[in-house]
Amino acid sequence: MNNLNSILLEGNLVRDPLFRTTSKGTALCTFTIASNRYFRQDSGLEKEVSYFDIESWSKLAENCKNLGHKGRGVRVVGRLKQDRWSGNDGKNHSRVSIVAEHIEFRPDFKHGETGEAESSGRDFAAKHITDFPEIPRASEDLPQAAAF
Repeated sequence: MNNLNSILLEGNLVRDPLFRTTSKGTALCTFTIASNRYFRQDSGLEKEVSYFDIESWSKLAENCKNLGHKGRGVRVVGRLKQDRWSGNDGKNHSRVSIVAEHIEFRPDFKHGETGEAESSGRDFAAKHITDFPEIPRASEDLPQAAAF
C-alpha cells in the first residue's frame, strides 16, 4: 500500500519557468512559486511568504513553458519529493521540491490603452470578470480567528 503524498498549492510564479530536455529527450520545466499567508498578530495583519520549487514533466512541462511567466497565478497539485546528496565537502544535503501532476494557470489579464481587460487565451473570463463585485481587501474585512 502506498502512503499518502499529495499537496495543493496556490501562488504566483517568482520568475519565468526554466525549460529543458533530459538526455533522453523528456521535457522538464522548473519554476518557483511564492505563496502568501495572512494572519492576525496582536493588533495588526501579518504576511508570511513561502517559496516552493516545482518541477513538471513531459506535456505538462511544455504547457508550463507556453503559459507560465513571472507573476502569473497558478494552482499546483502534486507530490513532495526529497533529493539527497553528498557535497564535495562530504556534508550531506537534502532538498524538498514538488513534482506537479496537475497545473492550472489563472487568467492572465492585461490592460490595454482603452482600460478594457484583454486576455491571452481566456476571452470568456476577460469579458465576464467585471460582472463580479470587487473583493474587499481591508484587514477589518477578514474573518477573526476563534479564541480557545
